[in-house]
Amino acid sequence: MNPAATPDPPDSGGSGNPKYVITAEERAEYERLRRHTAVRHRRIRLASSSVLLLLTLLLAPLAVVAAWVQDTVSDTDRYVETVAPLASEPPVQEAVINRLTDRVVENVDVAAVTDSLAEALQDAGTSPRVVEGAESLEVPLRNAVRTVVDRTVSGVITSDAFQHAWEGANRRSHAAVVTMLTGDGTGAVRAEGDTVQLHVGEVVDQVRERLVDAGFEKAAAIPDTDRTITLFQGEELSKAQDTMRLLDVLGMWLPVLTVVLAALAVWTAPAHRVMLMITATGTGVMMMGLLLVLAVVRRVYLDSVPPAALPPDAAAAIYDTFVRFLRDSTRTLLIVSVITALVAYLYGPGRPARVVRTTARRGTTATGRALRRAGVRTGSTGHRLADHQAWTTGGAFAAGALALVLWNHPTVGAVALVVGIVLAVLAVLAVLSATAPRGHGESGP
Repeated sequence: MNPAATPDPPDSGGSGNPKYVITAEERAEYERLRRHTAVRHRRIRLASSSVLLLLTLLLAPLAVVAAWVQDTVSDTDRYVETVAPLASEPPVQEAVINRLTDRVVENVDVAAVTDSLAEALQDAGTSPRVVEGAESLEVPLRNAVRTVVDRTVSGVITSDAFQHAWEGANRRSHAAVVTMLTGDGTGAVRAEGDTVQLHVGEVVDQVRERLVDAGFEKAAAIPDTDRTITLFQGEELSKAQDTMRLLDVLGMWLPVLTVVLAALAVWTAPAHRVMLMITATGTGVMMMGLLLVLAVVRRVYLDSVPPAALPPDAAAAIYDTFVRFLRDSTRTLLIVSVITALVAYLYGPGRPARVVRTTARRGTTATGRALRRAGVRTGSTGHRLADHQAWTTGGAFAAGALALVLWNHPTVGAVALVVGIVLAVLAVLAVLSATAPRGHGESGP
């Protein structure tokens, strides 16, 4: 008789009807269907997490750029902090000095001065040789004028007063950045046609005033035209403006959406730790790609600016100054991605990971035993730490992540500081749990 089909004892009601018990064949079929359902469910989760991962990696670089654009446009202090170094960059100062000096010298009619001198000498009956000598003074006089003008302009541009005036002007005209990105209006930074121009009208006014005070009355005739420095030239400026407008709109929500997609990718994956490691690694690769794109754009930008409009070293200084915070954010996210992938790996079954965990455990255990022998006791606190190490470790990591989220514009140095503090806290917690008496988080010697 098949035991699987043996009827159960009659129920308490005395009906005598046996309960049905599945047979071995039916149980095997049930297990097969359950495994099939589990495999199908796993495949669906894997496919969903893969799609979410792909979206995360595609949006990650755009999220970084969008956050940078939004931050630079909406925060006046951040914008001023971005452009302030331009006033003290030697290549930029040299370009401005040369441009203004050329314009002043062009408006000083040195030839008329020498001609008037020669005519006066000739009318006075001076010898022809002296008259010819006066006429030959045009080149030395022009050089002398240029020297004086250059010295005066340099004094204005390299002074602390100009630095403060530059920052004040940019703070007052911060709306110019918005107009440049949208292609509307006017301001210190303007988009005109296919060019982005920096207007230095205030600097021209200061130089003209100082030159007039120094005795160069002709400097008052410096024209109001050509008071700009071309920062960028390109036929794709209108498309870039459209992209910037979109990024400005998405600047607040795109980073949040990217983080949510990354979290969903890890949560829906069958193996959370593996997906976390893959997501972090992929994000790091995308950040390296973004750094590469910035380098390529830098080269394209330098090639698009004619040397006659702006010297290459000045153009390089302008580009590097404007994108330095974007570079910093990209590098910071790259470091965070590497650290996250490394932590996820160290919690895995790999041999190097086991070696690291074992070494760390032995070190903290030995330290805890030494403290216990020295009379240090942690009491119930040590017991709780030993019994809930997973929670305390997760809490330390969560606190570190929260610190970076709340940190205003974290840098690589900030990430290193937070990681160092988290590791120190984990080490202290492990040592404290190791000081608990035997039977609480420690085996016998």
